[in-house]
Amino acid sequence: MEITARVVADATVRKTNSEKEVTGFRVAVNRAYSSNGERREETAFIECDYWRSTKIAPYITKGLLVQLSGFMTARAWVSRDGEPMASLHFNTSDIQFLTASAKPDADGEQSQLKRQR
Repeated sequence: MEITARVVADATVRKTNSEKEVTGFRVAVNRAYSSNGERREETAFIECDYWRSTKIAPYITKGLLVQLSGFMTARAWVSRDGEPMASLHFNTSDIQFLTASAKPDADGEQSQLKRQR
């Protein structure tokens, strides 16, 4: 499955209980549609994990447009109020940058990194 989305917050690296490191980030996917002749838009927010390398984390920055390959799951959870909830989660196997990262490289230049597999 592929999705094109915009990163809504800079990526972070975290450790799992088994001490494996994973890059995590959140994206927004917009959908435009018409209802009763009126143009509308809705946004879905999706939590993403990338297990292949944590070196990519500094380049996944807020506002970046990315195309992701992987698979989607829904995770059930219970809110503080005891209400059943669900969230979308994308296990990312490939990331393609569709815009340049806002993160400057060691020379102060904007990154030209385009693809991480």
